[in-house]
Amino acid sequence: MSDFKKVLIANRGEIARRIIRTCKRLSIPTVAVYSEADASALFVKEANEAVLIGPAPVKKSYLDIDSIIAAAKDTGADAIHPGYGFLAENSTFAERCTQEGITFIGPKAAVIRLMGDKIEARKQMKAAGIAIVPGACGALTSIDEAKKVAGEIGYPIMLKASAGGGGIGMQIVYNDQELEKAFESTAQRAGSYFGDDTLFLEKYISSPRHIEVQLAGDEFGNIVHLWERECSIQRRNQKIIEEAPSPFLDPAAREALCAAAVKGAASIGYTSVGTMEFIVDEQGNYYFLEMNTRIQVEHPVTEEITGIDLVEWQLNIASGKPLDQEVLPSNPLGHAIECRVYAEDPRTFMPSPGKIDTLTLPVGVRLEFAVAEGDQVTPFYDPMIGKVITHGTDRQDAIQKMKEALKQCQVSGIKNNLPLLESIMDDSAFQAGIYTTKFVETLLKG
Repeated sequence: MSDFKKVLIANRGEIARRIIRTCKRLSIPTVAVYSEADASALFVKEANEAVLIGPAPVKKSYLDIDSIIAAAKDTGADAIHPGYGFLAENSTFAERCTQEGITFIGPKAAVIRLMGDKIEARKQMKAAGIAIVPGACGALTSIDEAKKVAGEIGYPIMLKASAGGGGIGMQIVYNDQELEKAFESTAQRAGSYFGDDTLFLEKYISSPRHIEVQLAGDEFGNIVHLWERECSIQRRNQKIIEEAPSPFLDPAAREALCAAAVKGAASIGYTSVGTMEFIVDEQGNYYFLEMNTRIQVEHPVTEEITGIDLVEWQLNIASGKPLDQEVLPSNPLGHAIECRVYAEDPRTFMPSPGKIDTLTLPVGVRLEFAVAEGDQVTPFYDPMIGKVITHGTDRQDAIQKMKEALKQCQVSGIKNNLPLLESIMDDSAFQAGIYTTKFVETLLKG
């Protein structure tokens, strides 16, 4: 058990509820911070204390470092868990917590800063001997330089924001003419979203799989992997279905990929829970993509195949305890699948805010939901309203359980992606484990 007296959760929705659940089990009091739009949210009711930190816009609430630090001090919280998104990978926030004598439940600020810079992260992994996608070794200083690099590695290329994430600030480019237009528009978008318009480019791998490795490291130099997750079912470069382990990897490939992830994390002295992400081409070659220095939305599937509470591990690591490696299974325990339920049009993926008139959830499976029947889905935040997670003795068992669970799900009052999720579960290619990041695009065209 961690030694924290009280944990403030600098987040909202389902991840806030998830953290509260573990803290309650460990008898650690929690503090929720919330915006005016979330005043009646479930996570606010479930925390031991709750503090209003501002109006609905994130810059005036969930990204307001001063208000969050003040809430921690006023309530006597000695640690802050950032969840995912918002301030979770903000090195300034991590540093501020340390300066204020509050434990940031995550890695050191210097590591967050290093891995948050996609260009520096690529350099670091290359130096560590991890394969990276061919591309620019540093920041692009001009369109002429971009054309030169693109000419050397060959089109198509992926133009990326150095500070980007979640699929934002990425654009596929097929020739010099497209590059001229994309260079300016991507830089503007990056500056608007991240406050940093630095760009780089790399070879675009047209039909990759997106596979990530769950890692954990402690202050004593121990770093372990907890197997991998397949995250190739995406729309707009954002995941909607994840599973563990990957149906694509054989034991030898799994061992090599996980070993590379551990090696990369060790090269930066990583502490806390984090994820090393790779893209894998059709020949099985893997390349470092990025590192997420936080817990992931899809962490439940790893918990299901390991029996480990990753939030508890975060708390223990942050309080200076060594990893309990004895509880790690020697092999993945069965198979798990997660489906993200979004308040959005299932074909255009545009958000669909509004009141949830009815909400019927399945029984006998793991649920991580942010909302209840009668709640309002606001336009201010990510439209994900929850996740359905199934665990089976094997992949087919997990798929069958998910199909049954999705049929039980009923949501009215807002558009949602349940029909899309069901169609994916019924698809023969998905059931065979034969898919890439182009899967959803191809499915909708069909």
